[in-house]
Amino acid sequence: MKTEIFVKTQTQPYKVLVGKLSTIKLQNTKVLIVTSNNIASLYLDYILPLINTDDKHVCIIKDGEIYKNMDTIEEILKHAFEAKLNRNSIMVALGGGVITDMVGFASGIFQRGIDFISIPTTLLCMVDASVGGKCGINNTYGKNLIGLFHQPKEVFIDSMFLRTLPTREFCAGVAEIIKIFACFDYVMLQDFNIKDLEIYIKRSIELKAFIVEHDEKEKNGLRALLNYGHTFAHAIELENNFTNFLHGEAVSMGIVMANRLSVKMGLLSSDIEVFLTSLLNKVNLPTQYKIKNVESFYNSFFFDKKSLDSKLHFILLESKESIKANIHKNIDKELLFEVLNEFA
Repeated sequence: MKTEIFVKTQTQPYKVLVGKLSTIKLQNTKVLIVTSNNIASLYLDYILPLINTDDKHVCIIKDGEIYKNMDTIEEILKHAFEAKLNRNSIMVALGGGVITDMVGFASGIFQRGIDFISIPTTLLCMVDASVGGKCGINNTYGKNLIGLFHQPKEVFIDSMFLRTLPTREFCAGVAEIIKIFACFDYVMLQDFNIKDLEIYIKRSIELKAFIVEHDEKEKNGLRALLNYGHTFAHAIELENNFTNFLHGEAVSMGIVMANRLSVKMGLLSSDIEVFLTSLLNKVNLPTQYKIKNVESFYNSFFFDKKSLDSKLHFILLESKESIKANIHKNIDKELLFEVLNEFA
């Protein structure tokens, strides 16, 4: 049975349908399906008949975060122009977070913006990237620093895709689930059980929908809280040139670093720090990272999108009155370096 979750944004309200994927009715609409080599080999033949239009085109791009750049955007746009897409056409993102981000971006700039639909095939994309309309690409300065806000027309979540998801990518998606519950529904983490995954997927989407509705373009600070662990994670990804670690793996290690800083600042109890680290370990996520160059790692924080006016902003977990995430500014540089050196 399908569950419908409504995301009521000001720019474009839309539905997230959770359950078995059925026919997507797009009659008389020109469609460009964008996917990657791996996903195409697994699911393209399955998806094509479900997209109900006679005018379908396919763009297959390379797999991996390393290709999340302007060259790939140009390739998607080239396919769109060659297929003669127009303002009423639709792009379909079939893949994980990288595909979804790039299709959202490409559709947002093609002829000043056309609709796109997201069909996420990874757990990370289902619970995070597919909802909220944050679309961007990476460059030499950091992750997702070029992009726009462009909400999808619809999102289709079918856990069937997870059957072929490699274990490592599955665990990377769990990192994002742990992140959102730590910030917004910590109680649900107390008895976290991977067997109840569907419950956690639906609840993650509900939480994300609420956050996006109340802070669509990250203006009042609520949506920024979803970046818990991400300032450190993005620095890890940049230091590794977006190789070696999946995004969720970097987030896992970033959460551990953020929690260490929170404990040192007296914001978070060591018991919760230990619990979250053990939970991340329990689901086979990495929790230890060795920083190659502390100075450059620190400097990369200044390219983070949450940092304003050359002041660093960190999303940190607190456990004083209740367990919640909060934005912290003007953190003592000496204390921050003390934490970074623990991981060097």
